[in-house]
Amino acid sequence: MADRNQRNQTAVTEFILLGFGDLPELKILLFLMFLVIYMATMFGNMLITALVVADQHLHSPMYFFLGNLSCLETCYTSTILPRMLASLLTGDKTISFSGCITQLYFFCALAATECCLLAVMSYDRYLAICKPLHYSTLMNTRFCLQLTAGSWLNGCLVTDIFVLFMSQLTFCGPNEIDHFYCDLIPLIKLSCGDSHLIILLNFILSCIFTLPAFLLTLTSYVCIIATILRIPSTTGRQKAFTTCSSHLIVVTIFYGTLMIVYMLPKHETLRDLNKVLSLCYTVLTPLVNPLIYSLRNREVKEALSKAVSKYVAFKKTCRES
Repeated sequence: MADRNQRNQTAVTEFILLGFGDLPELKILLFLMFLVIYMATMFGNMLITALVVADQHLHSPMYFFLGNLSCLETCYTSTILPRMLASLLTGDKTISFSGCITQLYFFCALAATECCLLAVMSYDRYLAICKPLHYSTLMNTRFCLQLTAGSWLNGCLVTDIFVLFMSQLTFCGPNEIDHFYCDLIPLIKLSCGDSHLIILLNFILSCIFTLPAFLLTLTSYVCIIATILRIPSTTGRQKAFTTCSSHLIVVTIFYGTLMIVYMLPKHETLRDLNKVLSLCYTVLTPLVNPLIYSLRNREVKEALSKAVSKYVAFKKTCRES
């Protein structure tokens, strides 16, 4: 009996990510679609990061946080999409235990960091709109660096604690994860040990590290909207709302789909809907982030126009010489 239990505990050394395996006829189409999305996401976010670093007019707290968010999005999407693309191209759906835990770690760490960064950006907009006379004093360079560093450290710390406990779980089979990445809930369901402690730990860590960020974001926008509604002129209201509308769209997509996925009943009939909604906060949010901020932001468009003009002038000089 002891030997059998030992074999069972060491049986699973890799997992099978089912992904979109029930749609084999669409494999090539899905590969091309996700490849285009990945390339557009990487290009868009890296471009925004480069513009924020290079253009002096974008050296302000709002764009400093935006640059950090774009940098995070490039890492976030690279945690999931390359593995999914390789699976669609080769048909190999297996992932090792260590690979699965590593993917889970980076996904959770970056998601937690994004929650904090979105909260920081909402607080920045709150100060700019609700406390404009004190904005430059409160949101100084040192405070911006502290907020950003705190966001990254918070995301890594909470994930370090959680993944340390997750790595101690035993998996005896089955080893099929009905998702396109190593998500927390499907992985816990495969554990053959007592998972009540890890579920409780997840709840506690979420309440301590993630919930305050969400509440800060919510509170900031309640105050922002209340302040905007008190502005007497229509032009003034439109101008104030324009400064935070792009960020509000990103926050709504990210938190809206994230909450729906984790609050939906875990029925078999809803598993496909769960996958589609998961694509929204893992793939769609990093993609639309640069689109929303570039298309709806005059200063970003001006910085991009100047960068293109300098590049064209440089190429022309090179050809003439």
